[in-house]
Amino acid sequence: MVENKNYDGTVPDISIETIIEASLEEVWESVEDIQSHVNWMDDAVSIHFIGSRQQGVVTIFDCETKIGPFKLTDRMEITDWVERETIGVSHKGLVSGSGRFTLLQLSPTRTMFTWEESLVFPFWMGGPFRNPIGKKILEFVWKQNLKNLKGLIEGDNSSPSLS
Repeated sequence: MVENKNYDGTVPDISIETIIEASLEEVWESVEDIQSHVNWMDDAVSIHFIGSRQQGVVTIFDCETKIGPFKLTDRMEITDWVERETIGVSHKGLVSGSGRFTLLQLSPTRTMFTWEESLVFPFWMGGPFRNPIGKKILEFVWKQNLKNLKGLIEGDNSSPSLS
């Protein structure tokens, strides 16, 4: 479970994973470049850094996010950064909570990528009453995002998000 200071018992814990046929170094090289996340995250429209830091703990950025009719800007701060292993973030905005990417080398050419999130939705997005629905929607979007990342790293040019 991802640590979430906003956790109140109604927050959905989302955890998805994929195996990428590439070395841990190749996968890390793709995900450590925060700006490039818009290339594989369908819900991330743009990323704007606050200050000069673009990597590591205390990097702060605004991520313009769009899922269906919902569009918002999510202020994020990197709270955990372990080279070739983990990137953790806190979400501070209408949707709050925390998330983490974790990489695990399975073999020299296979890497497990895990994405975990614990989020609190605002009342107008259903708040605690519709979190199970929000969880299903986010799982669907993030599974597609991991498919996009996998395709980007493995060189699959057929993914529509990679153009």
